[in-house]
Amino acid sequence: MNLSTLKQKINNHPTLKKMLHHLIMHPTKARPQWWIRLFYFTYLKRAKGSVIYHSVRKDLPPFNLFSLGRYSVIEDYSCLNNAVGDLIIGNYTRIGLRNTIIGPVTIGNHVNLAQNITVSGLNHNFQKIDIPIDEQGVTTNPIIIEDDVWIGANAVILPGVTIGTHCIIAAGTVVNQSTPPYCVCAGVPARIIKKYNFETQMWEKILK
Repeated sequence: MNLSTLKQKINNHPTLKKMLHHLIMHPTKARPQWWIRLFYFTYLKRAKGSVIYHSVRKDLPPFNLFSLGRYSVIEDYSCLNNAVGDLIIGNYTRIGLRNTIIGPVTIGNHVNLAQNITVSGLNHNFQKIDIPIDEQGVTTNPIIIEDDVWIGANAVILPGVTIGTHCIIAAGTVVNQSTPPYCVCAGVPARIIKKYNFETQMWEKILK
């Protein structure tokens, strides 16, 4: 039985799902129980040459996928979380200091994230005013960061966004909608300020 079939069977039995969730995840700390973390080496997929520094917080329960590609690096004090969706990171990618990555997120090859970046495919539900927000659950919308992307420090990438190949996201940018490939984005919210013109083979400014 593969993982997807097992997850489907568990999802069809809400009581069993709740019991397993409490068994795996700490109810207050919202991270895997200590004994689950002892078995990370058995199910976290890490390719040749990959590095995760010791100070990285790994909130990576076994019911969703975590995969780190060849020669990719997760730098100190970052947080990786796949509790609500798969977290897949490609080859030769660097996740900088103090980044927070919350699935569902797919990051391609040769991607560079600077410092203090948040990439989160999760949103808290808030619509019911008679129920506390932290009791309304969450919704997810996958983030895709394609190959050869550079994201500057303190940027925020919001749920549902796709960042195209060879994009540059300026420091401090809040990306709330998908960006085409070969462009430079900046601002709050993000807007395209440059695009690469393949005919002239030059980066051209986008006028307001």
